[in-house]
Amino acid sequence: MPGYLLVSPRRHVEHVVRDLDEESYLDLMRVVRKVALAVESVVPSERTYVLSLGSQQGNSHLHWHVAPLPPGTPYERQQYHALMSENGLIPWTREQAEDLATRIRQAL
Repeated sequence: MPGYLLVSPRRHVEHVVRDLDEESYLDLMRVVRKVALAVESVVPSERTYVLSLGSQQGNSHLHWHVAPLPPGTPYERQQYHALMSENGLIPWTREQAEDLATRIRQAL
């Protein structure tokens, strides 16, 4: 999905609820929201998914996925289906990715 990115804290945090006090959690969520708004300002989106996924068995570092759903995506291809690379990838060049990253940075 064009604009799909990850937001993670600089310090190592493993659990979104237990490892952060309320103030730290809210500070981090403000950053996640700011990034999501920047993405939405440059990427057309019907909805922007913001979710924290991970596993102690695979990736035990806290991070949020920010994923803008392209407008017109059929309902059966939304939500988790849209996030799974097994369901197909959008053709994307390095130049396109760099251009989009620049526009998102400028929006921030």
